[in-house]
Amino acid sequence: MIAALIRWSVANRFLVLLATLFVTAWGIWSVQNTPIDALPDLSDVQVIIRTPFAGQAPQIVENQVTYPLATTMLSVPGAKTVRGYSFFGDSFVYVLFEDGTDLYWARSRVLEYLSQIQSRLPASAKPALGPDATGVGWIYQYALVDRSGGHDLAQLRALQDWFLKFELKTLANVAEVATVGGMVKQYQVQLDPLKLASLGITQAEVTEAIGKANQETGGAVLEMAETEFIVRASGYLKSLNDFRAIPLKLGAGRVPVTLGDVATIQSGPEMRRGISELDGEGETVGGVVILRSGKNARQTIAAVKSKLDELKGSLPAGVEIVTTYDRSKLIDRAVENLGHKLLEEFIVVALVCGIFLWHLRSSLVAIISLPVGVLIAFIVMHYQGINANIMSLGGIAIAIGAMVDAAVVMIENAHKKIEAWHLANPGEELKGERHWHVMTEAAAEVGPALFFCLLIITLSFIPVFTLEAQEGRLFGPLAFTKTYAMAAAAGLSVTLVPVLMGYWIRGRIPSEQQNPLNRWLIRIYQPALDAVLRRPKITLLVALLVFASALWPMSRLGGEFLPPLDEGDLLYMPSALPGLSAQKAAQLLQQTDRLIKTLPEVEHVFGKAGRAESATDPAPLEMFETTIQFKPHAQWRPGMTQEKLVEELDRVVNVPGLTNIWIPPIRNRIDMLATGIKSPIGVKVAGANLAQIDAVTQAVERVAKDVPGVSSALAERLTGGRYIDVDIDRKAAARYGLNIADVQSIVAGAIGGENVGETIEGLARFPINIRYPREWRDSLGALEQLPIYTPLGSQITLGTVAKVKVSDGPPMLKSENARPSGWVYIDVRGRDIASVVADLRRVVNEQVKLQPGMSLSYSGQFEFLERANARLKLVVPATLLIIFVLLYLTFARFDEALLIMATLPFALTGGAWFLYLLGFNLSVATGVGFIALAGVSAEFGVIMLLYLKNAWAEREDLGDSTERGLVAAIREGAVQRVRPKAMTVAVIIAGLLPILLGSGTGSEVMSRIAAPMVGGMVTAPLLSLFVIPAAYRLMRRRRLPAVLINPEGEVV
Repeated sequence: MIAALIRWSVANRFLVLLATLFVTAWGIWSVQNTPIDALPDLSDVQVIIRTPFAGQAPQIVENQVTYPLATTMLSVPGAKTVRGYSFFGDSFVYVLFEDGTDLYWARSRVLEYLSQIQSRLPASAKPALGPDATGVGWIYQYALVDRSGGHDLAQLRALQDWFLKFELKTLANVAEVATVGGMVKQYQVQLDPLKLASLGITQAEVTEAIGKANQETGGAVLEMAETEFIVRASGYLKSLNDFRAIPLKLGAGRVPVTLGDVATIQSGPEMRRGISELDGEGETVGGVVILRSGKNARQTIAAVKSKLDELKGSLPAGVEIVTTYDRSKLIDRAVENLGHKLLEEFIVVALVCGIFLWHLRSSLVAIISLPVGVLIAFIVMHYQGINANIMSLGGIAIAIGAMVDAAVVMIENAHKKIEAWHLANPGEELKGERHWHVMTEAAAEVGPALFFCLLIITLSFIPVFTLEAQEGRLFGPLAFTKTYAMAAAAGLSVTLVPVLMGYWIRGRIPSEQQNPLNRWLIRIYQPALDAVLRRPKITLLVALLVFASALWPMSRLGGEFLPPLDEGDLLYMPSALPGLSAQKAAQLLQQTDRLIKTLPEVEHVFGKAGRAESATDPAPLEMFETTIQFKPHAQWRPGMTQEKLVEELDRVVNVPGLTNIWIPPIRNRIDMLATGIKSPIGVKVAGANLAQIDAVTQAVERVAKDVPGVSSALAERLTGGRYIDVDIDRKAAARYGLNIADVQSIVAGAIGGENVGETIEGLARFPINIRYPREWRDSLGALEQLPIYTPLGSQITLGTVAKVKVSDGPPMLKSENARPSGWVYIDVRGRDIASVVADLRRVVNEQVKLQPGMSLSYSGQFEFLERANARLKLVVPATLLIIFVLLYLTFARFDEALLIMATLPFALTGGAWFLYLLGFNLSVATGVGFIALAGVSAEFGVIMLLYLKNAWAEREDLGDSTERGLVAAIREGAVQRVRPKAMTVAVIIAGLLPILLGSGTGSEVMSRIAAPMVGGMVTAPLLSLFVIPAAYRLMRRRRLPAVLINPEGEVV
């Protein structure tokens, strides 16, 4: 069938060329319109439910909001993990879905289940869905700075909340603009309880009066003088004096009692759970632009920056916008780096083809198929929705060498056929239909086998397609694009290449002997092959020993999920012990930012303590997240690298009470979403008793610190929060006609304060808060003296009906699938993750005891590595079976297919040794490289066996079916065809070296993929050139009559 397709393509060459031009134009259009990003979106499909529950402690939030929501969401179809966070005043529930779930379908299902649970939640708890964004949606961040001092934090916050945020939200593909830091202006009404008591006014009456004094209404329309007038009655509160003038009641002598008579009214900051700081210079206000799921990050960032440039003229004098994180820089660096690598590969592969073929037009046949094949891959990428990123472009990059293999072998075979035709027809000119016939037969002779070779290389990537979750999303684009490129190459090899051969391989074709490189190859290879054929069994034994030698480096290679990717920026994510006040958090944040800024490589430091005003940021106040922007590498100190910078930063930023963790921004957000863990290794302890969970996590922290390679370990404290408990005496309250709710209203309103409305000032809205003055709530004694008015008209104190005391409690609560859990964050430096986890498991099993009903699991990047390894162990054998079936279909002989399969393990030996010499760890990336190497190795074996079979078949046709004829056929098939085999190896190595030796964004992952392939290019060709001929002789010799061996050891 393949041979028939080749003949059809040659016969209809005009249509083939026309189709090629069409596909090329289509491919160019696809390249121009394919979205660009740095990495594939690795995050799970997530739906976030955020429920504000103002003033409530974490345990109350957990019991009344988070737990009911989490247990309900466990039943949502497709939900695989439900993670709950209960903070002071806020509940976050993250629902993570199975791969392939549509985000908007998931959101609609969550809304359905949310409607079922709404009635079971407290009336003041109003759940809402977070933005339709992924875990890596934070694409751009900025800070508002006024170095002139003309605007305070409240004014900057209002500028961000009521101007910049809404302007940026008008942009397409922006899901949310979150604010972080600054001060929210609040109108604070501080009631004097003694004055209220003397005038007989309750707090409820004050609240009602404020509400009645802060409203506007309309009076329909009036017609006067043939004109329609719209009637309105203004009444919004606009100033502090407006508040003071609010009437509460008529006093003696019908003199009105106003709010100013019983309260102090002032403007102040609302209580905050997020702080931002820039460059160690002091607090500021920040903004975070969050990308809508599945949209083009680069275009959106460009639109955001353009919009901000437009708005600069509208900013108040002295206010400037400072970019603190810009992912488009990473995107541009990554795509530019891979683009240069692709261009280098094109050039190197072209040079190799030219050197080996020694004929310009023949080289062009192979070279032209490369860009056409890449463009075809881009067409499919575009319509499948795959972005151009490090991994998708990397798939094309590692395929380039193998893409020209078929063309190279066909061209070389055409050269041989032309040479043979001239020997058979001396003095005649090969042209016209005779020329096309020779070209067609040359392509048809090797085309089917080569097509199957490329198909085998394509199918060898089946294990990569089966990877799940994060590793599947990371390597899926690489597998797709490599497959598309190889499939395109396979299609072109049996359509376009034979046509181009017919047009361009004409005239005087230099013989193989005229090329000095080919003569040198034959001169070296022929005696070596003769030695191998004389001692085939010894050759196979040596091959076994070489294979066995790979066990030594493999046993010493470490394991990791992925090598760290240099994103250009860095996150500093320390955790402090719980109970940190906002003032202390701001002080620590400025201190650490100032220390980081002392390094000359640092351009900006934007620190965040606590959370941004977004459902995508469930962070407590004691969690810091500092984004470090570095200057261009050209401005770094000589010899400075990212690893050295992290080590220096770790020494410089040594603040008591903070445990350092350094991680790239995108990597952090991906890991935090997938596992909740912000460090490479995490330990999750689940149970029912918080004290027991806390004890186990702290025990894990202690033993983890002694494990080699652990740079820091920190267990979240579940009982480190400080509480003031008001224990109500039910009987005492009942004696005064009070129930629990009556006393709790005093605690909630007078002590905690409550927002009772908001002012409307143009576009801005500011909350109105009522509470007692600080002197009534700044100590336990003062709290006990809070006045309470009973239904009987008497006045008592809070201490009469309740006991006020200080106690410990959870600063925050986390749960996974509705089970309370505590987490331990473990950072690793200088050692591979797999080895660290192996040692950690051993010491934890020996030294940490779990109570009944508790469980302990390891998470973080190690979880991804284990899952990927488990999947590959199942799928790789199945893939090898598929390859074996293809080989059997190619050769129609069981023994020959088995010979190729038996050689695959030997080809991996060079890859194992090369990884060891480079100091790389085993990872999913190196595993992908080994999978690709197996496919290429099978191709080498197929090509060698094809030449040996063809040469032996010609001998048999001549009647020379003796062992002497077999050896001669092996020599002819191997030595006389050494050029295409050497070219195949050379173009693959030439295509991989720019990736292996390159630096820049993305090279960390791509070099791990290329390393085993380059190393395998040493053992795989040797296997093909020597072991397969030796094995083929032994395999065929069994059916031939024995022959004598002369004293010189040669076959006679």
